[in-house]
Amino acid sequence: MQPDGSISQAVSLAKARLTSLSSHLRTSKPKIVVCRDLGPDVMPLLVKRDDLEVVLWTEDCVCDREWLLKNVQGAAGIVIVFSELVNAELLDAAGPNLKVVSTMSVGYEHIHVPELVERNIRLGYTPDVLTDAVADISVMLALMAGRNANETMGIVREGLSLIKVSHTSNISPSRTVGFLGFGRISHATLARLIPFGVTDCIYSSNPNSATSSKKERDEAILKQHHPQLKSLRPVDKDTLAKESDVLFVLAPGGPSTRHLVNEEFLRKMKKHSVLVNVGRGTVVDSDALAKALREKWIWGAGIDVVEGEPHVGKDHPLVKEPRCNILPHIGSASFETRLAMATLAVENCLAGISGQEMPAELDVKAL
Repeated sequence: MQPDGSISQAVSLAKARLTSLSSHLRTSKPKIVVCRDLGPDVMPLLVKRDDLEVVLWTEDCVCDREWLLKNVQGAAGIVIVFSELVNAELLDAAGPNLKVVSTMSVGYEHIHVPELVERNIRLGYTPDVLTDAVADISVMLALMAGRNANETMGIVREGLSLIKVSHTSNISPSRTVGFLGFGRISHATLARLIPFGVTDCIYSSNPNSATSSKKERDEAILKQHHPQLKSLRPVDKDTLAKESDVLFVLAPGGPSTRHLVNEEFLRKMKKHSVLVNVGRGTVVDSDALAKALREKWIWGAGIDVVEGEPHVGKDHPLVKEPRCNILPHIGSASFETRLAMATLAVENCLAGISGQEMPAELDVKAL
């Protein structure tokens, strides 16, 4: 046992160290971990500030998990994209200084929201800015799938004689477009489809939305596209599957929407119909869609999001299907859109660590 004087000296030394540590924490720069190089137009918003410590994953690939767990320690903010999983493991590694998670995406199913609520951590996201870009890709994929672009481009790649190849497209006598999820991107997609001859629109969306506001919104959309658009109406999922010539999946991800489009749903669709998924990969059962294409329950598919991404290889069931036109999640990949998203993600993070109002904050406690 130490003499009383030694104990007193040890206690005093420990207090001094705690005081020094506390002072260091009060005066040290807030640390922000950025999981993707946001480019020369956006990174200066962070790295040119003298009052921040910025830690950046510089590789041109998905951020390494071990690197992130190590470098997130003590961070006040994190800027991520959809490939980074924000769960208890990451938040525990970050520690109590973490104030904000800012994702460069409109979706947030890669984030365990209840964990944020428990720790009182704010969440920034990037809605609105990608609406037009994703709507453009939606229409492009519908046209590609309708004309069977992937399979027919294979003819060119294989060097076959084009004039000897007979091909038909999914010409339909009707023009009914369907939407699983009917938010901003769906509205923008519908507007782009009107010049292609769409006359009727059906949709299935969040049942918790107010019926009166839906009715007013639908009346406004019909008026906007009059006289080309003849009808716009909400339907149940069975009707959506049975009546859509082209079905756009634009529902959010998460457990409540996982595999809404499954084998049962796909069997109800028309043989000439096309399915387009630009929402979330988990909404569509990949195995069921591959089977539907292989056995020709539907004409084709165009997808920008794939279940299991970013780890999608040659053995993925949809990659093997020639009637499936796949893009590598580039719905928002226009220069203007990515620039706006990156800028908004940084602005959200900076506002979050300083306790200010964020330009686009998701109210995690209301979810």
